[in-house]
Parts: sequence; structure tokens; C-alpha cells
Amino acid sequence: MLIIKKPSLLINESLCRRNIRLMAAKALEIGVIFRPHFKTHQSALIGEWFREEGVKAITVSSVSMAMYFAQHGWKDITIAFPVNILEIEDINQLASEINLHLLLESVETALFLSGNLTLPCGFFIKIDTGYHRTGIEASNIGLIDRVLLAADAAKLSFEGFLSHSGQAYHASSREQLLQIQQAATEKLLWLKKRYLPEYPALLLSVGDTPSCSQLPLPAGIDEIRPGNFVFFDVMQMALGSCTAGDIAAALICPVVAVHSDRNEAVIYGGAVHLSKEQTLLPPYQQPVFGLVVKWHGTKWDINALLGKVSALSQEHGIIQLTEEGSKLQVGDLVAVLPVHSCLAADLLRKYYRPDGRAIETMNS
Repeated sequence: MLIIKKPSLLINESLCRRNIRLMAAKALEIGVIFRPHFKTHQSALIGEWFREEGVKAITVSSVSMAMYFAQHGWKDITIAFPVNILEIEDINQLASEINLHLLLESVETALFLSGNLTLPCGFFIKIDTGYHRTGIEASNIGLIDRVLLAADAAKLSFEGFLSHSGQAYHASSREQLLQIQQAATEKLLWLKKRYLPEYPALLLSVGDTPSCSQLPLPAGIDEIRPGNFVFFDVMQMALGSCTAGDIAAALICPVVAVHSDRNEAVIYGGAVHLSKEQTLLPPYQQPVFGLVVKWHGTKWDINALLGKVSALSQEHGIIQLTEEGSKLQVGDLVAVLPVHSCLAADLLRKYYRPDGRAIETMNS
């Protein structure tokens, strides 16, 4: 059994495997490429759980992550982050080992790669479908054409358009989520129609957990790249992508103080463990930084709500207690369902199964 003395991230393997199986089955049923994003779990072991469900191609968010998974046998990897030209030596090394797909959104990067790649790579053009983080506006045909022209066909093979509708994470209803998906899809399908005659193998690649979990995939989309679904979290629960019973990750934290006069408890577990991500979750009127449930020593109990994390500092977490939570004592352990499992996992760097077996990650 795992002995917990400080904040520890635990993974429910059976829930995690179920989440993987369901998303893989959905992709198979609708006939699209399933290229899951591995930035959430960052673990070779969890990657094997995907492989057992037939996954052969993956998405990552950095060159270093691509190198880690390439070392663990993954041969088809998309780096869904704009190329950092300062990492060209590592990119060339990866291209010599795997089928590598890069992400472009500028003429400058296309020209640089055309002059500095030593082996051919595939590339997607990043399209901004409303998130306004990165990417080219779908209507900016002039820039898209210039990127294509700058990409030396001998070294760079155009594979299609890639987008991430991050604005889906701010949807307040399923109807609004559907509107976001429809608006993004309309832009991508317009591009596909325009460029398909010249590039008949062109793919449209999309990826966000809320849309992939809740909505049917529109016709014409070729590939999905969700990532957060592997663990899910409170934010996804608030969006309607999952229930509390689907969340496969929890931060186990010691109670270090109880303030009965304020109906609060303090846990060893703060922003350096959970991040400062927050979400609105009825019936709470103020943002939630995590939901606190009972820890039984080998599992957490979603039916025993002890409170919400109402405030965070670097190492401290403040719990606003429920009636059941008012029974907490110093030295107890509680389970915190994180608001954003991707960040919690990255911050903790190493995870455990409830029986104490470690799950190594690229940051361990």
C-alpha cells in the first residue's frame, strides 16, 4: 500500500483505461484517425495503454516530448506546436528516426526548414478557428499560399490543416459548444474544398476534449487529437464532458490545520501542485480550484464531498467545508479532484497507482 506523507497524484488505472477505450471506440466507429495528444499524461506506461487499444500515431506538444516517446517506440508523431527553429538539430534527429509531422504558420519558418532540414517531414498549417492563440485565419488565403510556396516540396510534404478550438473550454452550454464546433468546421471545410484538388490527400485535424467527448464529429473531418480525456478533471465536468465518476486523477493531500470558526481546513497542496486554474461549478457562486472528496486509503469516494478548494497559495490549499467535511482532523488525508489535470500532472511529474506502484513520466 502507498504511504502518503505529502501531496501525491494518484491515477485510477481502470478509469483511465476506460476513458481511452471509449474515445478509441468512438474514433473507430466514425471512421477517423485517432491521434491522441499525450501532453496530459506524458507517460510511456500510459502510452502503452493507448497502444493496447490500437493507437499507432500520437500528438505531442514539444520536441522533447516527441523525443521521449520516440525512445519508447512511437514512430508516427505530430508536434502540435509551432516549430521552434532553434531546435533544428533535434528536429533533424527525430526525422531520421520516425515519421515526423510539424506545425507551420509562417513563411519565415517554412523558408528556414526548407534550407535546414536534412530529411523530409510532413507538415500541417495551423488554422485559427476562433481561439486566437496561434494560427493563420482561414480567410487569409494569401498567407497560406505563401507558406505553401516557401515549403520546399523535396523536404516538406503538405498534409493538411490543423486546428484547436480552445474557446470550447469557455462554452457555457452544449448549445454554445455546438456553435463553436460548427463555426470552426465551416472554416476548415471551406479550406479543404479550396485546396483538395491540388492536394488530394489533404487532412483536417481537430482536437479538443469537450467537442470530441460530447458532440458527433462533423462530416469531412479526418483526424481527432483530444488529450485531456485520458484523466478528465473538474473543468471537463463543469463543461459536461464527463461526470465526477470519470475523473481518473486525484491529488491526495494531508490536512495540516482546521479552522472550525471559519468552516475551513488547510491542506498541504497549493498552486505548485494544482496550478491556479479555476472553474465555476454550481451550486458554488465563487470559482472552484478543486473538489475535495473522501480518501479511503486505496480509493477516493466521489459520493463523499468534503468541500471545495476555495483559495490557493504556493503550498497552501484552503478548503471550504461541507457538513461532512467539518469532521476533518489534522493528519487526515483527502483527495482533491483537480480543475485542470494536465497542469496538475505536469507539476507533480510522477504519479502512483493506489497500490503504490509508480507511473514514471518524461519528467520523473
